[in-house]
Amino acid sequence: MAQNVTVGIDIGTSSVKAIAADDDGNVVARARIPHDFHVPSPQRFEHDARIAWHDGPKRALEALGAIDPRGVSVAAMVPSLTAVNDAGVPVTPGLLYGDERGHQAEKSNQPERGELTEFLRWQAKERPDARGYWMAQAVANNALAGDPKVSLIVGATAGALFDFKSFGWDGDLLGECGARVDQMPTIGAPGEALGEVIGRDNCVLEGGSVDAFAEQLVAGANDVGDVLVILGTTLIVWAVAPEAVDVPNYYAMPNTAGGTYLIGGPSNAGGLFLNWATALLGEGSEVVDPANVPIWVPYPRGERVPLQDPDRRGQLVDLDLTHGPAAARRAALEATAFATRRMIDASPVPARRIVATGGGTRLDGWVEALADCTGLPVHVCAVPEGGALGSAFLARLACGLETSMTDAARWARTARVVDPSPKWQAHADARYARFCAVAG
Repeated sequence: MAQNVTVGIDIGTSSVKAIAADDDGNVVARARIPHDFHVPSPQRFEHDARIAWHDGPKRALEALGAIDPRGVSVAAMVPSLTAVNDAGVPVTPGLLYGDERGHQAEKSNQPERGELTEFLRWQAKERPDARGYWMAQAVANNALAGDPKVSLIVGATAGALFDFKSFGWDGDLLGECGARVDQMPTIGAPGEALGEVIGRDNCVLEGGSVDAFAEQLVAGANDVGDVLVILGTTLIVWAVAPEAVDVPNYYAMPNTAGGTYLIGGPSNAGGLFLNWATALLGEGSEVVDPANVPIWVPYPRGERVPLQDPDRRGQLVDLDLTHGPAAARRAALEATAFATRRMIDASPVPARRIVATGGGTRLDGWVEALADCTGLPVHVCAVPEGGALGSAFLARLACGLETSMTDAARWARTARVVDPSPKWQAHADARYARFCAVAG
């Protein structure tokens, strides 16, 4: 049996993934527990938080089988929020990024307050008697170790609710939302052990992370000109730059590897869009004429970066009688790649390669379209479950096996490199110009 195994768990939009890794980042066990997301109306987006956030991580850990982990860490998408009862079990829907119940800040000309603030306002109104209002990581941590405490990495994503001066919750803003500080998870340092995982001897729980942060740790996209592309339910793009640059409508933040900065952000033109388009068009693998593909505007639920517009909707344009389902399927793949290229073009640094991770890297057509439509080689990470793998490394900090999260770069491995196809590139360039014109 492998020594010094740690476990990373990643709560995603459509499943909970778990990875058990050894000292060298070799995967010794993996598990995936699917769950549904719900769209009760076009502007709502939620989980059954009991199933996805409370039960899912426990089931994923159990599904790894006969391992003896030293530590566990949980990552999740952000923002997310639910109300919990005295046992820490969710009693309201788990609100997810892009849900209309987080849009009130924008409508009231206070966008700096962020989605989570408005999620809290809604949750507190629905269940003022709740024990607490917790994000997905806190629900999972409490289910695994009996403590909803989260790391500073998680707390810092809470927008205006988090006070960067005190590194704690903003009590005044919580009060405006109908909540109290004691109803929120406590916050600890990254890499800190919260306690022991229930039912596991000598296994500690680390405070958790954000899925994209954990992906960055182990992707190996650390050099200027690298572009990290996370092909998940959400498409996330980060271009590596030598210094912080203010690019309107895009996010900028320090790279987890240190010394460089990331420019980009999340887009709705990811797996959620592709799965929706596939459900409309059906599966297939017919040959497509590279010169004859229509254009998708990939926003059936609005767009995040760079448009920040939840009211945008999807379109299929330039469609004619020569197009069949295969051309429309290729157009959907190209739309995600064009959304990626637009973010790459926003960076002041010329891109030299893409480092791709996430479950979408298992789809050859998606990776090929990404290369064809950006003109860049795509280096595919060997472990698609990067959020879980990065979390497994964070768990090593909590049990004393590591001292610096930047050392996680040694776990980065490339499975294959996909180069752009000359027969597609010129046509893709022309369609990209058209995409920019019609997609906004």
